Amino acid sequence: MSGKLYVVATPIGNLADLSFRAVEVLKCVDLIAAEDTRHAKLLMQHYGIGKPLQSLHQHNEEHASAGLIAKIQDGQSVALVSDAGTPLISDPGLPLVQLARRQSIDVVPIPGPCALIAALSAAGLPTSRFSFEGFLPRTASARKGFFETKLSDTSTWAFYESSHRIEDALADMLTVFPPEHPIVVAREITKLHETIVGDRLDKVAERVRADENMRKGEFVVIVAGYQAPEVAGEISDEERRILALLLKECSTKTAAALAADITGQRKKLLYQAALAMQGGANAAD
Repeated sequence: MSGKLYVVATPIGNLADLSFRAVEVLKCVDLIAAEDTRHAKLLMQHYGIGKPLQSLHQHNEEHASAGLIAKIQDGQSVALVSDAGTPLISDPGLPLVQLARRQSIDVVPIPGPCALIAALSAAGLPTSRFSFEGFLPRTASARKGFFETKLSDTSTWAFYESSHRIEDALADMLTVFPPEHPIVVAREITKLHETIVGDRLDKVAERVRADENMRKGEFVVIVAGYQAPEVAGEISDEERRILALLLKECSTKTAAALAADITGQRKKLLYQAALAMQGGANAAD
């Protein structure tokens, strides 16, 4: 094991999810680099692991990584762990892994728990293609802008959200996405109060708003990709021209609503046409 960096996934809630291989690696390495040494110490005590711990978090990882690489080059083995789940997935560790690879150090993944993958596996949405967007922006305007960019995404996509912002995030999504859009909210994965709710966006948002327990814990939100209707009506060239002009100044949802008021055409049909127009523009780019 000498001279290697091990990237070790740790439990996201249920301590029994730490794999036999992960325990073996953590017992054998010379040093464990942890996002929070106090948190990691509890896990190590549970499994009877007494290896030295060193802090590696988002505020010191640039500096600390160089020291860890020096130790590995001297023949020591180092395990990288985050507070929960797989390191680097919205957690610290990227500078250390990048530096190790630049120095031709073996980086060995020890797979295990990941909230994103666990939630995807139980969500019931297509998983042949999906994207992970990390944590959303903190402000409402930035969140809405982000949601606008995802309207025509045809693959499943997911993001993490905190208990402090989950209600606002879903409310902001409702201002951009149609209320019937399918989503899944998974909270407290592998923990005692694990809850996975899948339904229309408006119904899930209402449940989160109405139920205090649905605003507690850590969240993975999974959003179905856009699906064009199998049979779509036609809009006229003039309606398309008006819609194109409005899309330059307004969000997709607003442009469709205004075009419907101006032309008398069905808003749903104009909204579908707007998505198709935006998708074509993205493809052209």
